[in-house]
Parts: sequence; structure tokens; C-alpha cells
Amino acid sequence: MAEYTPMMQQYLDTKNEYKDCILFYRLGDFYEMFFDDAILASRELEITLTGKDCGQEERAPMCGVPYHSANMYIAKLIEKGHKVAICEQLEDPKTVKGIVKRDVIRVVTPGTVLEDNLLEEKKNNYIMSIYKEGIFFGVAVCDISTGDFFATQIKETNNFSKLLDEIARYYPAEIVVNDMLYSCQGEISKIRERIECYVSNTKEESFSNDTSKLDKKYEFTDMKGRKIEDLSENEFRNICN
Repeated sequence: MAEYTPMMQQYLDTKNEYKDCILFYRLGDFYEMFFDDAILASRELEITLTGKDCGQEERAPMCGVPYHSANMYIAKLIEKGHKVAICEQLEDPKTVKGIVKRDVIRVVTPGTVLEDNLLEEKKNNYIMSIYKEGIFFGVAVCDISTGDFFATQIKETNNFSKLLDEIARYYPAEIVVNDMLYSCQGEISKIRERIECYVSNTKEESFSNDTSKLDKKYEFTDMKGRKIEDLSENEFRNICN
């Protein structure tokens, strides 16, 4: 790391925290991408790949987009199934000596888009969570832009086949799963064969059967129309909060 320039060290430190994202790194009036992100983004966005001095003998691959039109490029990357981390300048460069403080202010994924110009007007944009425990599955699905939320569990025969049907029913833009399901590469492959969407895993502590976190001013129901508050604790075991 000592071989890199201070700015590039800052970039690499930030990128290390968002390895699964394309990092939009704000430099003046542009969001710049470097190294593998630059190579990938230049190909997906069909923009010019250049290079930047980074403190080493070889220049770092680099490409960039104007910050005022970033949403257009982010939309293209999201549509192609990528996650984008937006790293913004937190200080005015004109008033700072040395490196400007920067941090990621948002991670945009296919299922967490809120901007109207990034969404299809007449189509829901669902994000789905699936928790696997043995042969059973807990499923929660939400459209963040509308607040629609549904949840169910699959504890019958032909469980995986029924799971695929639930996925196809909502056709989510993104699916988040627990470690057990993510490690079952055969099942993950079949999910990706059924629909084209972004699939990732998250920490086990992100899943809970604690219903107290649900806002009771809304009437939550499961996919069978039963009120959430009327279900037993065990019926929440596989539902993502």
C-alpha cells in the first residue's frame, strides 16, 4: 500500500470494504473507477478506458462518468446485475489541504432502487429474501418503492420446486439468501436458470424471528393473507426482518 499515492490508498481502502460493488469514487465533477472496476465498467457502459498515475510503474486502468449524469450509468449497471457503491466527497476540496475526506453514502442494488427514473413505471421492483433451514424455506419479498411486503414459509413436499414457483411469481430484481442456501450451488444455479436476477448472501444475524420490529401501524399479511401478528413464533423462524 505504501507504494501507492495517498489518493489511491484512500480508494483502495474504500474498495476493500465494498469488494462486491463497482465503486463510483468522486473526484471533482466525475465519478471515477479504477483497476478491475474500470475494466468492467468501461465494457458494460461502453465508455473509454484510460489510465492514471497511482505511484507504481504501471498506470492504473481508469474510466469515469460525469456526476450530474451518474444515474443514467448506474441504471445501466443495475440492469446488468451489478451493485454500485457511491463514494462521495464529504469536504469541499477548495478548503482542504491534502486528501479530501470521502465515504460511501449509498449502495445501489437491483432491488433497492428508489429513483423514479431508474424504475419501470408499471412494474414492481421486488427484493426477495430466502432463508434455508434443512429442506425448509422462509421467504420474504418487498417492493421498497411502494412498501408492499409479503412473507411465507415452505414446509411441504417438493419444497424446492415450490420455492422456484414463488420466485417466478414475483420475479424479483434481487434475491438475498442465508449462508446455507448460498452454499448449495446446485440450487442457486437452478434459481438463476429460472430467472435472471442478482443473488447474494448476507450475515446470519440479518435474519430473525423477532416480530416486535414490525411496525404495527401497518397491516402485514403473509402470502396466504393471514395477518403477521396472528402467526405463531415458529412461523417466523425463516422470515427475514
